[in-house]
Amino acid sequence: MFGLMQQWPLLCQRVIEYAAREHGQRRVVTRVADGSLQESNYAQVCQAARRISKRLAADGIQPGDRVGTVAWSTAQHMECWYGIAGIGAVYHPINPRLFSEQIVHIINDAADQLIFVDPAFVALLEPLAAQLPSVRRYIILADDAQMPATELPNAISFSAWLGDTDADFAWTDFDENTAAALTYTSGTTGNPKGVLYSHRSIVLMSLTGCAPDMYGFSARDNVLLVVPMCHANGWTWPFSAPMTGAGLVFAGQHLDGASVADLLVNERVTVTGGVPTIWQTVLDHLHKQAIRLTDLKRVYVGGSPCPRPILDALNQEHGAEVRSSYGMTEMGPLGSICTLRVENCHLDGDERVHLLQSQGRPPFLVETRIVDAEAADQPRDGKHIGHLQVRGPCIVQAYFNQGVDAVTPDGYLDTGDIAAIDPLGYIRLSDRAKDLVKSGGEWISSIDMEHAVMTHPDVQEAAVIGARHEKWDERPLLFVVLKPAVSLDKAALYEYLAPRMAKWWLPDDILFVEIIPHTATGKLNKAALRQQFGDYLINTPAIHPAKAP
Repeated sequence: MFGLMQQWPLLCQRVIEYAAREHGQRRVVTRVADGSLQESNYAQVCQAARRISKRLAADGIQPGDRVGTVAWSTAQHMECWYGIAGIGAVYHPINPRLFSEQIVHIINDAADQLIFVDPAFVALLEPLAAQLPSVRRYIILADDAQMPATELPNAISFSAWLGDTDADFAWTDFDENTAAALTYTSGTTGNPKGVLYSHRSIVLMSLTGCAPDMYGFSARDNVLLVVPMCHANGWTWPFSAPMTGAGLVFAGQHLDGASVADLLVNERVTVTGGVPTIWQTVLDHLHKQAIRLTDLKRVYVGGSPCPRPILDALNQEHGAEVRSSYGMTEMGPLGSICTLRVENCHLDGDERVHLLQSQGRPPFLVETRIVDAEAADQPRDGKHIGHLQVRGPCIVQAYFNQGVDAVTPDGYLDTGDIAAIDPLGYIRLSDRAKDLVKSGGEWISSIDMEHAVMTHPDVQEAAVIGARHEKWDERPLLFVVLKPAVSLDKAALYEYLAPRMAKWWLPDDILFVEIIPHTATGKLNKAALRQQFGDYLINTPAIHPAKAP
């Protein structure tokens, strides 16, 4: 027997239709290229998306066709997403920070027919266009007056392309399992892989993110989107915010500390999120200007674990709750968020901070487990570690164009992370499987070591890799970026670290560097460090030979 409820497919366009109907005047603000603010609202966003849908249909875009976007996070970019998905086509956000070869690969793999391009990225695509046979038109997100000179074939300004197309266009229903978005992994090992989201998975994940212990947006919030929309579907915020009536602020291309801080203050932002490196620059600016944020309630930190100095500064100086988050493109992207439960809300001091630096608890629709090397389940006791695996209706089943399942026979995706899960469901990452330092048959967590290093007041950023070692297989090698105008030597840092970790964990050497490389999604690029420094301990005598197990 089936239920007698209405058949109402979960489609992305229903989100912006709802926002326009129930929260139509709610502000949507974008900082545009010249630094000024461009104001809109959800009613106008919906109208613009309908115009885009109508024009795409006139351009011959059919359901299932892929349309690329190479753009900053802006309201116009969001309008393109809704306009593309609304006719059953697939929007494909392209990360401009990928290598040129990777950009060519993903555009050809997706077989994009049109590409919406921010003027800032025209020069990036021009030398690649001859290698992109499927792309028949480039639509530059500018009006005629701002249209840059370009050699891109069939390039046209957005305003000229849209012309006098009106918003008299009705989105029709179709199967909620229809593909809506094609997002690609960051490609740190090999070519990026395509993850094909359905309308159903996007709406379900966005609804899940609205839960109070997750993002918890409400119609009383102003949400600042700092995360690039090409990173893991913009964390679903272009959907989660409209479906709750939260105001939405886009940082655009202005991601420096001063610009982000200005938006936080002047737009009275209550919720925001991003990678730790963003918050360090914002905090530095706020400290120099003696500004205290009075409206900010929550900051979500993802991409890599939140260092304690950032967590403490946001909480103690600005009164904001910091919620560590975990996920990946393949997870749709939300996997877990760290919020307290009744069983642990009494914790304070170091115990509380230690818990808040975990990856938190999964939401409904995400199931987690850890398994050992033989795929045997490990107990959820917070002590046993193993390969973290996940499953659920918003998690990838197979990669685009690869033809084989990406999951175990019982439906779990191996995340590539090593973790423990405690009895209350909190996930604590030990490391990426490829980033663990394997010393003398024992594992050393680079994440835990980086956390310890980052508590030093003179340290700006830290990274640890396993460098090859003649006796112990691998030993930790530490890279440190110091804060401006400070001095710290190896001996002093070793003295600081000695009581904070086991003696055999201490790094064999410490390299002070001006910058640590990052991936296209803002994470520490340890693959690049291993490539350059993998043999460092073989070629260079250890400065501080630790006692391995």
